Amino acid sequence: MEAPAAPHNPAEPEPTPQSTGAQPEPSVELTITSPDQMRELGRKLAKLLRAGDLVMLTGELGAGKTTLTRGLGEGLGVRGAVTSPTFVIARVHPSLGDGPPLVHVDAYRLSGGLDEMEDLDLDVSLPESVIVVEWGEGKVEELTDERLQVVIHRAVGDTTDEVRQVTLTGLGERWSGADLSVLSA
Repeated sequence: MEAPAAPHNPAEPEPTPQSTGAQPEPSVELTITSPDQMRELGRKLAKLLRAGDLVMLTGELGAGKTTLTRGLGEGLGVRGAVTSPTFVIARVHPSLGDGPPLVHVDAYRLSGGLDEMEDLDLDVSLPESVIVVEWGEGKVEELTDERLQVVIHRAVGDTTDEVRQVTLTGLGERWSGADLSVLSA
């Protein structure tokens, strides 16, 4: 029987992935200055994605989540215009080639957690698709421990500022060796 872990002493630094032997989560922070750059980020990101990947997008209204997903669709070579699925909740964009389909979900109007998401059968689609969920925080994490979290920050209020700070963080074994720095090139 293992002894319980000792409480953390506030006088000591917090353990880091390096100090505990765990591999750090790959992460990259980018500054995006236009919708065209956001779309290009999506096209670059598509090259890293494969069937079974879950991408969770977080950001305020107008942050660029759908613009990023539009670029993903272009990069994945899927059929159909990628538009916000707010009123239909989810859209499936089949691949025009041999790549995975893109399932684009907008969970904004879904009040429940995974229970409501289960009606969309995302767990069935996940193994053969790339699933992108806007507003999925607190709703889709139980689908898989392996996901790419994309957080988009923008100035709020009445502004014409197009600058966005985008943080991409890979979670789980799938992303442990990923080189997200290629997205900043």
